[in-house]
Amino acid sequence: MPNSHVITVVFRHHTPQMRAVQHRHPAIRTCVFALGVVLIVLSPVVGLLPGPGGIFVFAAGLALVLQTSKWAKRQFARFKRRWPRLGGIADFGLRRKSAQRRRARDKALSRIDS
Repeated sequence: MPNSHVITVVFRHHTPQMRAVQHRHPAIRTCVFALGVVLIVLSPVVGLLPGPGGIFVFAAGLALVLQTSKWAKRQFARFKRRWPRLGGIADFGLRRKSAQRRRARDKALSRIDS
């Protein structure tokens, strides 16, 4: 894997919020994960109501699941690699710090290349 050194560097620099989520009591993590799954499952039902409510319910559920599940994070990363444009939109919608750092890094690199 040519970019394995990049992955290692990214995982070493966890923010305090990320560490706090990882070190929560397992029962709390399980409840947060279950709430996220329930929100994702309910999003189509809420989507039938007038307005964009289903999108926000799905985003909130996805954010909760991504906070607590390493499997979900891997699947989300795979999704972003396969469809980078949609992954960027999802990162923007979830206001993920990693996406903000990546955009700042890419912008700095593009200035250096110019």
